[in-house]
Amino acid sequence: MDLSAIATNVRSIKTLVGPGVRLMAVVKANAYGHGAVPVARAALGAGAEWLGVALPEEGTALRAAGVTAPILVFGPTPPFQAEEVVAGGLDQMVHSVSFAEALSRAAKKRRRRVGVHLKVDTGMGRVGVPVEEVSRLAKALAGLPGLLMRGAMTHFAAADAPDLAHARGQLRRFHEALASPPLDAAPSLLRHAANSAATFALPEARLDLVRIGIALYGCPPSQGAAPPIPLRPALSLTTRIAQVRWVGPGATISYGCTFVAPTRMRIATLPVGYGDGFPRALSNRGAVLVRGKRAPVVGRVCMDMVMVDVTGIPEVEEGEPVTLLGTQGTETVSTEAWAAWAETISYEILCGLGARVPRECVGEEAAARTKADRPRPAVRRRHRRRAP
Repeated sequence: MDLSAIATNVRSIKTLVGPGVRLMAVVKANAYGHGAVPVARAALGAGAEWLGVALPEEGTALRAAGVTAPILVFGPTPPFQAEEVVAGGLDQMVHSVSFAEALSRAAKKRRRRVGVHLKVDTGMGRVGVPVEEVSRLAKALAGLPGLLMRGAMTHFAAADAPDLAHARGQLRRFHEALASPPLDAAPSLLRHAANSAATFALPEARLDLVRIGIALYGCPPSQGAAPPIPLRPALSLTTRIAQVRWVGPGATISYGCTFVAPTRMRIATLPVGYGDGFPRALSNRGAVLVRGKRAPVVGRVCMDMVMVDVTGIPEVEEGEPVTLLGTQGTETVSTEAWAAWAETISYEILCGLGARVPRECVGEEAAARTKADRPRPAVRRRHRRRAP
């Protein structure tokens, strides 16, 4: 993980949106497989003001690591976790009165206030209240002790589509919701709607804050459309060749015998598989980089191993480095290429990287930790006995 790339992407997006718009770095799902704590620190150090997570556990893990920045929990948190939200000093998306009441009880119990962000469903069809119910929920939230109405939010369903008509309709409905009492009487309310795609393609949706996820990690949010600013991929994935051997014509490779050698071939076995996040969908269709050249995947991807054809790459030996994602020489295998081969999206590729894959952070921000984010050591108190 190149944390300098994370920092560069944050700074570039901050410049794009201007000084009046805050930036939330979305670090849910272990920062899309990159590592939540180091990514959060790098993003905050580069100018991000907020962090976004899906679960209270993700937020409290950041707090345990010493991160003090505001953190918003996006997910529909169950009421039994209300105390965890309050105890962690987290903000919470709210879409129902019943959950708001659970948060209020937890806040009163701990004598704290918890920030809430009212979620409006403007056309995503997933979670939130419809526009016509916003006023009712907002009034209920305003009347519950311990709750601080901090924000109002919505989420776009198709801001990455070539046709932005649906996204513009959602934005129009969101503005209708913001005109509902008592939201319209809250001048300090943080209004936010734009994900990475909308931040780039729909400038009018940036409002007070943008929620940057996939672009933070250097991947374009819209397939086939280049972002308006250059993005630096933050992740590369490498391994080393475990075995190299010749096979004769007619030899079969891997489970199901789906690949039959048409001629004499040199096959390299790599100690990585779908248990690590190398998609099984890349069987007989993906490629890796060996000595700066593409080596096609042959046979089915196994849980722990994958085989590649190195016949056209002379003198390849066991122990040589292999680039699975990233650049080697003049060739690059991108996350978007994996997604195209696997017929999915780059989000799934990144989030699928397994926990057993060792992560190493590089870049100038790798070792940087602000004083505010450094965990405080436990204080040992010595009790002296008084002289009689």
